[in-house]
Amino acid sequence: MNNDLITNKNWWQRHKRWFVPTLGIVCLVIGLLISSGLGAIGSDVTRAYTDPALYEDALTQVKLHPEVTKLLGTIAPIDKFAILEGQIQYTNDDQTVNSTVRINGSKGKAKLDISADRVQNEWNYKTIRVRIVSPTEHNQTIEVLQKK
Repeated sequence: MNNDLITNKNWWQRHKRWFVPTLGIVCLVIGLLISSGLGAIGSDVTRAYTDPALYEDALTQVKLHPEVTKLLGTIAPIDKFAILEGQIQYTNDDQTVNSTVRINGSKGKAKLDISADRVQNEWNYKTIRVRIVSPTEHNQTIEVLQKK
């Protein structure tokens, strides 16, 4: 009979072979995300989530446009997934925004393009444009607001 003492290795001794390389890869990926600018895209989406007035005010103007309501019908409020799926770009120290989000109506679907400047915590819209996507026979672009 062998009476040798069996020593149990602690967690670190058992797992350091895979833990150290995994930690290195995670740090590398985080560094690449930060340096590539993808972090800025995420922060733009976050800002858009926290500023619902940007989309609500534009959508109010869209709902008042007779040609848009004729083609799309009753327009639903913009949901959070529409903002996430869309494109958002803040510039000029977060005082200018260019954004595209989807909007849904009872008769069709469209894309809402917004270009706006923030002046004294209120959005001044330069462009509000609706691009009808479906039904396809009504594909067109409607300028709701165009300031020179």
